[in-house]
Amino acid sequence: MKPTLLILAAGMGSRFGGLKQVEPIGPSGEAIIDYSIYDAIRAGFGKVVFIIRKSFAEAFKEKFDNKLKGEIEVEYVYQELDMLPKGFILPEGREKPWGTAHAILVAKDVVKEPFCALNADDFYGRNAYEVMANFLSSSEKPTEYSMVGYHLKNTLSEFGSVSRGICDIDQKQNLNKIVETKTIFKKGDKVISIEEDGSETLLSGNENVSMNIWGFKSSVFETIETKFSTFLTKEMNKPKSEMYIPSVVFDMIDEKLATVKVLEADSPWFGVTYKEDKPYVVEKINALIKEGDYPKRLWD
Repeated sequence: MKPTLLILAAGMGSRFGGLKQVEPIGPSGEAIIDYSIYDAIRAGFGKVVFIIRKSFAEAFKEKFDNKLKGEIEVEYVYQELDMLPKGFILPEGREKPWGTAHAILVAKDVVKEPFCALNADDFYGRNAYEVMANFLSSSEKPTEYSMVGYHLKNTLSEFGSVSRGICDIDQKQNLNKIVETKTIFKKGDKVISIEEDGSETLLSGNENVSMNIWGFKSSVFETIETKFSTFLTKEMNKPKSEMYIPSVVFDMIDEKLATVKVLEADSPWFGVTYKEDKPYVVEKINALIKEGDYPKRLWD
């Protein structure tokens, strides 16, 4: 059974100022999503499922339907605010989405196979899809999940400090926890983090960090659904409350409901958060094309 690629693309990109999920960054108008799907196909994925809002449907189908026909199976699932478990009613005035855990949950009726869930606006690199596809195709335990860990030095910005989740991993490469670390930056040839008291901590740059690319089995949907109902009971009347998939994963680890294998990717990560990020991303894509990793035109 070929794994599925689940692309979380329902966010608006308010800081970016538009629908950044389909923003052209490749020489033939490709978006970051195009490169994600291209890499997934090369790695052996059999289906791509887009999690979007209904208001995005026309733009996404116009962008992807024709080019992906005959390349990979495509499905669309809509994440809307009123898609809540039985017994819950959408609070009046709610505008913010319910978070990435909810985004994954809405795909439960169309995803029955092992799947990789990731952000639409992040470039993860070919190797990430290869190691993930290998894991999803070979792991037989229904509650053995995974995430791709990146070397910290491959996720830093040239334009300022970043916050990263540094992984605490046991001897079997299983995730224990993720330590959120703020204000990480390059200082000459060193990698430094600034602590709350203003002191500097020297990092090696080889630490594994999470960039939100997860591998799951279909068993995860039942757990997310249960935990989402608990979340709503406590948090649904808070206008900005969200339920993120890492928090669900950490709960499952703590409760011995699942293990999470950390897979190492020997590839760079980069993403688009602000309009100012686009020239840098375009430059990186062009460099990979020059190195032969991608053709100038992905889809013929």
